Amino acid sequence: MKPARIINLLAKFLLAALLVYGALNQNLSQFHGKGMNTRVWAYMIPVVLLPLIWLCLGKARRVRWPYPDVIDICLVAPFLLDTAGNALNLYDSIDWFDDAMHTLTWIPWVVAFGLLLHYARPPLPKWAHFGVTLAFGAVTHILWEEAEYLAFIRYSKELATAYTDTLGDLAMSLLGSTIGSLLVVTVLWQAGQAIAQRRTD
Repeated sequence: MKPARIINLLAKFLLAALLVYGALNQNLSQFHGKGMNTRVWAYMIPVVLLPLIWLCLGKARRVRWPYPDVIDICLVAPFLLDTAGNALNLYDSIDWFDDAMHTLTWIPWVVAFGLLLHYARPPLPKWAHFGVTLAFGAVTHILWEEAEYLAFIRYSKELATAYTDTLGDLAMSLLGSTIGSLLVVTVLWQAGQAIAQRRTD
């Protein structure tokens, strides 16, 4: 089994284990009021999303591409990092950790989308590739903040400072999206093209 496949499977397993642990131990301070019941199913969506899409595409196409484990790892990484941060109580014990994570987690998230965008036919020029990837990061973070509010912020003590916190989160995630988008059209450009060009009969 290829190293990327092993890392991919381990990341998915660890995310599932941490989510179940958090859901079963919501009395612990690091999980209390964090909407763990919602996270259990919502965070598992990226775990199964790409495999399901790939399965459907494989049946619909005569030409098949090898499974993109690296892209799948990038999709799972933000949710694994976020869940691990909660499990280790880093969000509540380190003031700057939340801002750092909003930047860090959005980098692999938009990189995954940017790499997937190489499968588009006809291919996009670099400037359009960058713009679409950045837009994906911005839109998904707005949806993320809406989901956080609905899942747990409106019921928690964080509501009083939610406006200021959300503005900071948006800025940090936009920074992460910009970094990820720049990586996609610079140092990862050739890698993305290579992934999309590999085919198996």
